[in-house]
Amino acid sequence: MKENYLGLKDTVKETLAHFFAALYPLHFGEMCDDRKEKREAHLTAFRETLEQAMKYFLDDWVAADKCSLIEEKLPEIEALVRTDIQAAYEGDPAAVSEDEVILTYPAFPAITTYRLAHELYLLKVPVVPRMMTELEHSATGIDIHPGAAIGPYFFIDHGTGVVIGETTTIGEHVKLYQHVTLGAKSFELNPDGTPVKGIKRHPDVGDRVVIYSGATVLGGRTKIGHDAVIGGNTWVTSSVEPGETISIRAYRSTRGSEE
Repeated sequence: MKENYLGLKDTVKETLAHFFAALYPLHFGEMCDDRKEKREAHLTAFRETLEQAMKYFLDDWVAADKCSLIEEKLPEIEALVRTDIQAAYEGDPAAVSEDEVILTYPAFPAITTYRLAHELYLLKVPVVPRMMTELEHSATGIDIHPGAAIGPYFFIDHGTGVVIGETTTIGEHVKLYQHVTLGAKSFELNPDGTPVKGIKRHPDVGDRVVIYSGATVLGGRTKIGHDAVIGGNTWVTSSVEPGETISIRAYRSTRGSEE
């Protein structure tokens, strides 16, 4: 671990820039006639900057070893990202093309960065994965903790104000709208009053669930069953059965007779 962290944030930003340019060389990075050459150059720079960032917290040989493991994971990460792009294109009638999703949708950088950060989190890399997702949080308004476990074909429409906590699990083909919170209901406390670390605090969301804007789903024991629909502005702190629809009861106001 270094004595100071000067330069770390810039190094993490560079790592992400190389990551995106390596995955999508026709969308990010500099102009280049040879797509394969550009991809290889950015993959090399990605490894170098990622290893440099890790060395703020890890011994050199440990950082190098974890970088190698991440390189092996890149094809799997890229495949997951492709499913997320497909989910966005197929799930939003306003999407003209997958290129538009990549270039304009805030969910794309937020979820793609999460995919990388999650693998780093699983490798127990300190701080760096959280820095990555928080950089995207600042840029997009979408806050995904790298510890969350999210299946393929994940889409966040609009995205602003979405919060996904560390111990959340999300299945396949799940769609969230803006201002959705998947959060903690309460914290278990140690005798000294500090929160207990490392326990399940956030909900589990099954396959093909849709959660509409402004919904809040809380608690480590809360399970949203597959194919459920959570309506907008709802407050959910208990489990929802598969296929169930939860919504705020609507009351129609009545008017007096017209004069």
